Amino acid sequence: MLDRIRDRAVSDPSGVALIDDNSSLTWAEAADALDALGEHLIALAPDPDERVAVIGENTIETLLTHAAAIGRGVGTVAVSRQLKPDEMADQLLDSGAVAVVTGPLGLASSVAAAQKTGLRAVIVHNAQVSEETVPWREVVTPAEGAVSTGPADRPARPPLVYTSGTTGRARGTQVRWLPAPVDTAQEYADAVAARSGYPAGVHLVVGPLQHNGPLTAIRHLLSGRPVVVMGRFDAERALSLIETHRVTSTLMVPTHFQRLLALPAETRAAYDVTSLEWVAHTGSACPADVKRAMIDWFGPILVESYGGSEIGSVCRIDSVEWLAHPRSVGRATAPFEAVVVGSDGSELGRGEVGILGFRTPPERSVVYHADPEKTAAAYILPGVATLGDVGYVDEDGYVFITDRVADMVVSGGVNLYPAESERVLLTHPAVSEVAVIGVPDEDLGESLLALVVAEPGSNLDIGELKAFAKESMASYKCPKKYVVVDELARNVMGKLDKKALRAPYWSSDRTIAG
Repeated sequence: MLDRIRDRAVSDPSGVALIDDNSSLTWAEAADALDALGEHLIALAPDPDERVAVIGENTIETLLTHAAAIGRGVGTVAVSRQLKPDEMADQLLDSGAVAVVTGPLGLASSVAAAQKTGLRAVIVHNAQVSEETVPWREVVTPAEGAVSTGPADRPARPPLVYTSGTTGRARGTQVRWLPAPVDTAQEYADAVAARSGYPAGVHLVVGPLQHNGPLTAIRHLLSGRPVVVMGRFDAERALSLIETHRVTSTLMVPTHFQRLLALPAETRAAYDVTSLEWVAHTGSACPADVKRAMIDWFGPILVESYGGSEIGSVCRIDSVEWLAHPRSVGRATAPFEAVVVGSDGSELGRGEVGILGFRTPPERSVVYHADPEKTAAAYILPGVATLGDVGYVDEDGYVFITDRVADMVVSGGVNLYPAESERVLLTHPAVSEVAVIGVPDEDLGESLLALVVAEPGSNLDIGELKAFAKESMASYKCPKKYVVVDELARNVMGKLDKKALRAPYWSSDRTIAG
């Protein structure tokens, strides 16, 4: 079913298909590994409703597992390598995962979560195995004479990714890589392989392979084109990889841009980046001066997308358009239509600021896995879904974001919902009340700050609270700073007034980055 990879295995068997920090695979080796892995995955998850969790470590094995699963009609779940056992177990149970593939970074949590959830297997790569785990080599070694043809009539099962939630619990949604859904695994594998979205050549992964953006590298691999995976982002090494492998495309977030620009001028000038044809960027608003500097350096090859895993890209703008319409996230892309909604529920005209939504056809409707309430809450009018931002559409149809209505923080391109952090911090015996907000961060755009009201009579120790948070939840959900306050601002309904709490930390009425 992965025909383009098999074609490369025949036409260019010794050509390099995949490279990461530790190893590489030729097209012939990748094709054999995918065949064997596909057989094991379908044996582990024979029921189409069952899934295999893949811990998002930046390695060849992560991409191979997702690709093999797509080819066999087995659903995967992209899971953060930073989750604690309870957090991971929650996602495994919610998604219907029956097995997990992990490397060393997610191994401890995976084994603990497997014990809690009764997984059928924990498959381990690049780490020492134990009696509780299965070594990677066993699942990628082809059986003698075996050829995987795949059950073409199995239902299509796009990967599932998890986003944080306003209720304090992450929710899953299928990736939106196709303009319209298809029925079978064969159709899905063929359609995804036909639309990499990136130019031909080598694609470089620099972001964590648990998020929708970096995971689009799977499409590039399935289209029969090579992928280089960077383990942990380092600005100078990224330039070295671009030069060495003649990289033609990559996807970055503004934090990557800022770290690249922070390199000394002589260091930046030492590397040849002229092979780049397309630099996608998404995840969070990019400061205008940063974007101009990147265009001056890389050329007018930056393409910005605005959207979300649950809906796909709804706006897009290239470098030339952006220079003419700075700070815009672009025009709505087909089949979407930008709609701005006022506080009374009416549609507003051009230039008027309100809740930004997008009219979606039924086949592109927003759906959260096993959460009809969150699904319904995504709609501000019948057929009009929102990503929680405030903005307007100008006379030329360009969309601008001015603020955020959702209680969400975008840090380093990652969407964080403070409710998850607040729920954990409130369980500490010395905490009476807490509000987690987004504040400016030079590197990440925004970072989490916890405003904490101590329990009367307690001896609240911030160092102890920080340690408690790190033991209880993934590190990216932990506030970067803590401030003890006497009380928290609330509105007339008694709810926390997050905008008022954020205001002292921002230099303008806009209380989000960008």
